[in-house]
Amino acid sequence: MNHSLKVGFNFGVTSGIITTLGLMIGLNTATSSKLAVIGGILTIAIADACSDALGIHISEEGENKHTQIEVWQSTITTFFFKFIFASTFIVPFLIFSMTNALILNLILGFVLLAAFSYNLSKKNKWNAMFEHLFLAVLVIVLSYGVGKLVELIV
Repeated sequence: MNHSLKVGFNFGVTSGIITTLGLMIGLNTATSSKLAVIGGILTIAIADACSDALGIHISEEGENKHTQIEVWQSTITTFFFKFIFASTFIVPFLIFSMTNALILNLILGFVLLAAFSYNLSKKNKWNAMFEHLFLAVLVIVLSYGVGKLVELIV
């Protein structure tokens, strides 16, 4: 896989998983609304995928190491993989109860992130995997806290 595709895939997958898990937990905690969570996931899948793709585009252009084709490959693959991975978290909400969908998505997200991190790392595979999982847990805990704060204030 060339550099441009790796950038888009690696960023899109990681961001798609971690951002969506945090959003699901935060929105569920604040609202307990399946509609709000599904709407949030769709918003992340579209708006955040566009934002991340633009960020990658600007970052790759700023390096002055890549051709315009490579920059656009990174941009498009980032959008595509972020959109796909974020969107997949909607499916359990369409099939299962809110609680079961959240549990299934957390398990799925952690398994995907662990496998991805383990396979990506060249050295210290276990360290990389646990570091990435720790950061995902941190995002989820902070999102839960923000959701609780919103629930209390509003």
